[in-house]
Amino acid sequence: MDHLSQFATALIASVTILTIILATDLGRRRVTNMRMLRSVIAVAIIIALFVHSLPTSGNAPSFQLIGCGVGVICGLIAGVLLPAHRGSDGQIYTTGGFGYALVWIVLSTARVLFAYGAEHWFAEGLVRFSIENQLSGPDVYANAFVFMSLAMVVTRTAVLVTKRRRLRHAAADQAATEQPAAV
Repeated sequence: MDHLSQFATALIASVTILTIILATDLGRRRVTNMRMLRSVIAVAIIIALFVHSLPTSGNAPSFQLIGCGVGVICGLIAGVLLPAHRGSDGQIYTTGGFGYALVWIVLSTARVLFAYGAEHWFAEGLVRFSIENQLSGPDVYANAFVFMSLAMVVTRTAVLVTKRRRLRHAAADQAATEQPAAV
């Protein structure tokens, strides 16, 4: 995949992640281990395909960590917009709506637009910014966006696990208080 432009790489990665997330989370969906794992596996595959190096010189590690931090924040926002509830069948469900989809669509679009802009609109300014801030080339930006996606998906998954655990504990606590005391 080395022959792909940064734009093509961002487009493929973003559309893949967006499609899997929206297909997995939009509407009323049962919370299962496979559902949560599917998106994490998808991002892991994206990393394997598109992260070719891990720049460590200058401020590259800090910049990539910023990508992770932004992903965590966005994953928390997405998690808040994915309410969970216990269904009448006792299973736990989430309901992904417009706000949830919008967060993922906006961030995916921003990643693709940045990659396009880096090649066509502000390439010169980005080179200057990279030199001034000791960032070692386009891999730093690509990695930051991929790591942002990973952090967002992992955080969203952690939020789902937490919601499922809370709903299960609440049901167990309720069942324990409803049982008559033994005489």
